[in-house]
Amino acid sequence: MLSFGIVDDDAVSRLMLQTIIEKAGLGEVVGTAGSGTEGEKVLLETSPDVVVIDLLMPDQDGIETIIRLKERGFQGKYVMISQIENKEMIGKAYQAGVEFYIQKPINKIEVEAVLSKVNEQWKISRSLNEIKESLTKLSLLGGTGLETARKKRTTREIMQPILMDMGIVGDSGSRDLMEIIEHLIRYHKADGIPPLKELYEIAARATKVHEAEVEKEGKAVEQRIRRTVMVALTNIASIGLTDYSNPKFEHYAPLYFEFQDVRLKMKEIDENEKPEKGKVNIKKFLQVLYLEVMDKMRSEQ
Repeated sequence: MLSFGIVDDDAVSRLMLQTIIEKAGLGEVVGTAGSGTEGEKVLLETSPDVVVIDLLMPDQDGIETIIRLKERGFQGKYVMISQIENKEMIGKAYQAGVEFYIQKPINKIEVEAVLSKVNEQWKISRSLNEIKESLTKLSLLGGTGLETARKKRTTREIMQPILMDMGIVGDSGSRDLMEIIEHLIRYHKADGIPPLKELYEIAARATKVHEAEVEKEGKAVEQRIRRTVMVALTNIASIGLTDYSNPKFEHYAPLYFEFQDVRLKMKEIDENEKPEKGKVNIKKFLQVLYLEVMDKMRSEQ
């Protein structure tokens, strides 16, 4: 069973999170703290598997706390919670090591969905580590050498199952997504995500258009990607309506989309309403896709 630490300057939020975690059987809360500095001390003493931490705290914010914990050797997973929607701050949180993000005010269903996924990934990671250890022992004993013979997958080979899960692998916008993610992995490993306009123009140049047409083609790329991400949102929302505990819904809904957008799309589908133009957070979708592909590439090294 997973152990959790909670760091949030709001006592009510700490209590709500602890209650949700323990009542849902997600794990055991082994330590809580009301500030970043106190959180450092508590987390280093209790060593939980997962830290649920507020982004904004008066003495030391969540990002700084995570950085300090890493410097001191703490190796737990991080889930950020916050009511702010500042994309730059959220981007910095992901770069600092945050794997999931929960929007305040706290919603029981969203917390359970996100932390269930954390639990699932922890189990998978543990199993993979056990397999790697076994393969290493086989190699030392003069075994089959399977680990060295394993072929590393390309960026596109890693992306395809993800896009397939969301039902968009055949969409024209998915080709643009692949061009963008390949470029990011090749040139922006530690630099974060550039502005969207720059990313659209990167995909535009991949279509071999004349340089004078790049800006115009970039706008076409934007429309293709927006349509594709909206299709992904609709597909994931449809899965959630059929089975809220479906692994695909549990993984992709909270990770790739804003919770309120998923909820509105589910309501629209359930009530047979005429599809609205709607909105979708393209920057978040690209950032999460980039980080997930990077994580899978690292795990294969």
